Amino acid sequence: MNAFLRILEAERKPGEHFVLIMDQAGWHKSRDLKLPEGITVLLLPPYSAELNPVENLWHYLRSHYLSNRVYADYDALLDAGTEAYRKLTPTLIRSVCRCDYIGGRAG
Repeated sequence: MNAFLRILEAERKPGEHFVLIMDQAGWHKSRDLKLPEGITVLLLPPYSAELNPVENLWHYLRSHYLSNRVYADYDALLDAGTEAYRKLTPTLIRSVCRCDYIGGRAG
């Protein structure tokens, strides 16, 4: 998580403020988390997967590309996951992860 935060900080323009909405996974709440200035974390309530848009993305990837298949080994599973990830487009991600409470758009 700290490696991700360092990458995010490097991408942040001066004066920008980021708000990360995260679930309460252990690595999101770790005491060892080094949160850069200009980045705020908003933790979702516990056991509220329906509020986390990325959960819809994981479900989509599993149901369309990864489930009900047999993988020869870990490398085959990793390759399938990589191939599924590469099929994601910005339009598809917006569609799958869309939530009414994000961006103020209804319907």
